[in-house]
Amino acid sequence: MALLQISEPGMSTAPHEHRLAAGIDLGTTNSLVASVRSGNATTLADDQGHHLLPSVVRYLKDGSVQVGQSAQTALTKDLQNGIASIKRLLGRSITDVKTLDGVLPYEFVNTNSSVPLIHTIAGDKSPIEISAEILKTLKTRAEKTLGGELKGVVITVPAYFDDAQRQATKDAARLADLNVYRLLNEPTAAAIAYGLDQNQTVDEKIIAVYDLGGGTFDISILRLNRGVFEVLATGGDSALGGDDFDHAIAQWILQQLKQATPDDNRQQKIKKLRQIMREARRVKEALTEAEEVTVSTQGFEGILTRTQFVALVEPLIKKTLFSCRRALRDAELEKNEVMDVVMVGGSTRMPIIRERVGEFFEQPPLVDIDPDKVVAIGAAIQADLLAGNKPDSDMLLLDVIPLSLGLETYGGLVEKIIARNTTIPVAKAQEFTTFKDNQNAMTIHVLQGERETVEENRSLAKFTLRGIPAMVAGAARIKVTFQVDADGLLNVSAEEQLTGAKSTIEVKPSYGLSDTAIESMITDSMTHAKEDMQARKLREQQVEADRTLEALDAAMATDGDTLLSKDERKILLEARSALVIAKQSATTETIDAAIKNMEKTAAFYVARRMDGNIRTAMAGKNINKFKD
Repeated sequence: MALLQISEPGMSTAPHEHRLAAGIDLGTTNSLVASVRSGNATTLADDQGHHLLPSVVRYLKDGSVQVGQSAQTALTKDLQNGIASIKRLLGRSITDVKTLDGVLPYEFVNTNSSVPLIHTIAGDKSPIEISAEILKTLKTRAEKTLGGELKGVVITVPAYFDDAQRQATKDAARLADLNVYRLLNEPTAAAIAYGLDQNQTVDEKIIAVYDLGGGTFDISILRLNRGVFEVLATGGDSALGGDDFDHAIAQWILQQLKQATPDDNRQQKIKKLRQIMREARRVKEALTEAEEVTVSTQGFEGILTRTQFVALVEPLIKKTLFSCRRALRDAELEKNEVMDVVMVGGSTRMPIIRERVGEFFEQPPLVDIDPDKVVAIGAAIQADLLAGNKPDSDMLLLDVIPLSLGLETYGGLVEKIIARNTTIPVAKAQEFTTFKDNQNAMTIHVLQGERETVEENRSLAKFTLRGIPAMVAGAARIKVTFQVDADGLLNVSAEEQLTGAKSTIEVKPSYGLSDTAIESMITDSMTHAKEDMQARKLREQQVEADRTLEALDAAMATDGDTLLSKDERKILLEARSALVIAKQSATTETIDAAIKNMEKTAAFYVARRMDGNIRTAMAGKNINKFKD
């Protein structure tokens, strides 16, 4: 009989209740579920004693669904209904799918929907529905092992998952009838698990978490200080993992086979590719222990040495190390300040990975924790805390957002509200104003990225704030608030301060970033930093020119006929035309000179308008009243 835990009075929702919670590592290749039992976090096994659940789903004709080992075994036989590596499609659009088609040989449905649908014998299935089947299996395993219903779970995601991919993960959990306490970045989960064996009396420790899984790569730089886990910087690639190493071997095998024969139809090609990919994975795993391995598939017999394998995957390894270098720069740290390097993910078992990571950080990486299980264990610890089972725990988790969030301002510029690597959850507000007189509505365009202009960043959402009272340009005060919750999901609201008119939107994009976009957004911002700043200055100068022109036009429409002679009007219009021409130039100096010329030319007009306004205000008034 299980022992009941006794809690402090008022610290639990029900007397003697221990809430059942679990951590789920929803992986590209394999998935796991873990829970805290008798004070220790452990992964949970199925009836056969297997802890790893292959992330493979197979739909059958009778409507039933196979998940795990049985589905994986049938992959090469049932081409249409066996689906693997579905995590790569979560939160992605049909356009994004085309870039992954060589690795994911599925039959996609032609539809107007932005969400990719895979055709199966059980109907067309979305990545969210397929992922939900994996989560259902893990939920069933956990509840059977723990002997009760799960109150909540923590699900891990790659740190570089964008908003759409995170939302898709939560939607899959909802379909699986799981209560998600929060989404947790995989490297951060590993740090939580790894922190169990560390001496928390040290003042501070900097740790690098190198996470190379089946389909994603993350690098995170964390500060550990007496139980506080703070992510200083994060980077990686949401479309780089062990599958790509398998694919490199598969391409080598295809070259030895001189490619598929011309008479192969699509089904035959897919079948061959899956068989070759399965052999490639076996060869990769065998090379972890052996210096050379015999390759046997599709009638080909040959030898692949570890040296040849290293040559095939060298570009992939360099991509991961480039991300490591960038993360250190973002954290403003040098290599010698990193005290430990933690290896996470089954792909880090490859000797060449451990060797190159050790060379980069100039120290041997720590590999004493099972790289397959460490993420799920960390998630289980966090789930146990969020369930309220350890109210006295001092552990604090501080995640960060990977890319800056902002909005479009007049002139196509981006005003960053929340900078990348800001700790979440976070809420930040900033005031904006109108550009035109009597403007009664404003479109809020939410953007993500590091560049200075709208067209170089990713559009997340648009919404309109209406009900702005009629005022002169610049008088209205619009407060825009960005809120990012603990799962990295964004909510944006805009409120006019005088009337209280308010509009809000929860950003739920229907598509994810492309592979190249995820990797290049930050590097592009660094590469183009100088020209971006020049472009921003030019746009700002053009906006200032527009503001000057708008003010002149409004003034002349109001009292130009009464205050200006024909010759004076001509002089002002000539200066205006010169400013319009200068605004189209490519230099800020030219525009600035034209604005100053316009202001100098119109000085007499401004003075007359000011005098007229003063006379109007004083008409019929006693001057002594103004003195008082």
